[in-house]
Amino acid sequence: MIEQLFGSKTRVKLLQLFYSNPNRSFYVREITRKIDEQINSVRRELANLLSIGIISSDTNNNRLYYEVNQSYEHYSSLAAIFGKGVLPAEKAPTAKSEATGIKSLGNVELAIYTGQFTRDEASPVDILIVGDVNQTKLNHFIEELEKQEGKELRYAVMPLSEFTYRRQVNDRFLSDVLLSKKQILIDKHHLLGEVAASTDKKEKE
Repeated sequence: MIEQLFGSKTRVKLLQLFYSNPNRSFYVREITRKIDEQINSVRRELANLLSIGIISSDTNNNRLYYEVNQSYEHYSSLAAIFGKGVLPAEKAPTAKSEATGIKSLGNVELAIYTGQFTRDEASPVDILIVGDVNQTKLNHFIEELEKQEGKELRYAVMPLSEFTYRRQVNDRFLSDVLLSKKQILIDKHHLLGEVAASTDKKEKE
């Protein structure tokens, strides 16, 4: 039904990929691999979505990257349809499915993608995980993710107590990560909301 409404299977997969991964950028061959569709079909649909304004593009290191355009007038409506993994039969990986994988590592309070995932070179890491995790499971998760992404990833893991302390003392490393462009996978107790509120308060003072 949804494929009929939106024109093609490839287009539906692309919409699910982009809306389930806000702030995350992908290049063409990466997209082709993730949604398991022919590159010509992917290129054609990307051009269509780009012309409408649903996605935006940018060149970095001689590669053309695409990401969802969050200022598009119908962003919220499309995000409600495609941003929550509503198409379980599709193969496109979503933030929800990746969050499920991270939750299996232990008691994870916060997990974000940044750095290479969002093309924010100012971020000191690509993945931040806050909580108590099983180190063996974590190592396996990172190895599998690196294979999936085709690149080495930088990551940091810390217990909630360390995260809270570092935030209180305005730790440079943590501040750089939290101020970076990021994709939130897990935020169990709205830690990032507390960070934003704290930042706003200091700016007013």
